[in-house]
Amino acid sequence: MFYCRENELKKMNQRYASGGFECIIVYGRRRVGKTALIRRFCEGKPTIYFSALLEETEKENLKTLSRAIGAYKNGDVLTSPEYRNFDDAFAEITRLAMKEKLIFVIDEYPYLAKAAPTISSRLQHLIDHVWSETSLYLILCGSSMSFMENQVLGYESPLYGRRTAQFKIEPMTYRETAVFNPDLNAEQNAYVYGITGGIPHYINKLNVRGDLKQALLDNLFDPSAYLFEEPSNLLKQELREPAIYNAIITAIAEGHTRMSEIAVKVGMESSACSKYISVLLSLDILKKVTPVTEKPGRKTIYGISDPFFRFWYRFVPQNITAIASGRIEQIYDRAVISQMPDYMGLIFEKMCREYLLFYDNAPDVQIVDIGEWWGTDEKEKKQVQIDIVATTPIKNEFLIGSCKFRNEKVGYDELELLRRYAAVFAKNGKFHFVIFSKSGFTDSLLAAEKAGEVQLVTLSKMYQEIS
Repeated sequence: MFYCRENELKKMNQRYASGGFECIIVYGRRRVGKTALIRRFCEGKPTIYFSALLEETEKENLKTLSRAIGAYKNGDVLTSPEYRNFDDAFAEITRLAMKEKLIFVIDEYPYLAKAAPTISSRLQHLIDHVWSETSLYLILCGSSMSFMENQVLGYESPLYGRRTAQFKIEPMTYRETAVFNPDLNAEQNAYVYGITGGIPHYINKLNVRGDLKQALLDNLFDPSAYLFEEPSNLLKQELREPAIYNAIITAIAEGHTRMSEIAVKVGMESSACSKYISVLLSLDILKKVTPVTEKPGRKTIYGISDPFFRFWYRFVPQNITAIASGRIEQIYDRAVISQMPDYMGLIFEKMCREYLLFYDNAPDVQIVDIGEWWGTDEKEKKQVQIDIVATTPIKNEFLIGSCKFRNEKVGYDELELLRRYAAVFAKNGKFHFVIFSKSGFTDSLLAAEKAGEVQLVTLSKMYQEIS
């Protein structure tokens, strides 16, 4: 299935139709759907598709490229000649591109660059002196975010300035995720989004067929299931010391969110721990969170960015004995279902921010930046936290929001609380209030909306507007 990448596909096809040389950079975290997008784009078009090999030598990668060229020329990878070096292979691609419009894809480009460190310089020379005069459509794709941003798109890269377009492929939003399971209701699709994080590969592997509980029991809470092994397999594939990274993620999942706390839990110095955390940040597994409007500093905390990792580390380790013995179904309601509203809190906040940024059809304000905020109420001597704070182009004007993923209707007291918290955030600010609720609102709060005091959005409304 191919969903929700129509905009990227349209722009790639527009550039293909232009007729000139193109160098397209496609990057994004692993499993996000980059390869599916590229393969969909290449359908019916002359294409040499070369996927570089992880932890293989330059010679092995050259052999794979030779086979890809052979497959394009005569459809036979087994009898295709092996080129002596990459220069010869690229010369053949040049010759073919002179004859017809040709797409040349290098998937997992960071793997090739590691095996053949001069490859970027070679490509730079070809682009500058040969390929720019052809109609070759070059695509460089990679999952290593830091490598693609620094060593392909970055100023110091030999390839800097050679790209004609770049596409950072992001995880899907709640709206886009719901397209995969149109038979599920708003709440069920929220759970699917909260579990998979909008990663198409995980949505497909979860394979919900009307019953989310059964899908989880069959496809995640089972030692033989693909998703059960996914976090450890990904860490082993991407990292040299997976046990240390696993310990760091586990510490954060257990509520240790500051660098010093994580380091103590893992048992290492903060300076050493920060290096491992930087790697997990580059893989989009972790995220660094700072209150909106404030600079990174002592208030900065760390969280699990990837919802699938967050779900796995929240529910699998604590139930591993039941899973391994095949008794997870017996305790599922107590071990999973009863904890889902609490788990979904942060997910729902993310869904609400996405709604305001992309799908709100009647916004009260223009949003410049959006996030969360926490600080100290000096008057009450306590910590306060605001789910949504959005800045606007007008100084000292803000959108302040609350997100409630619970079974009870939200009442007028939530608006009063928001007003108090907003005064702590900015004493003389002008505020626009919005409250999101899974289960609706009381009559008093609905009356406040009619009076123009607040904007109210239910999960049902969010779903109706996107389905």
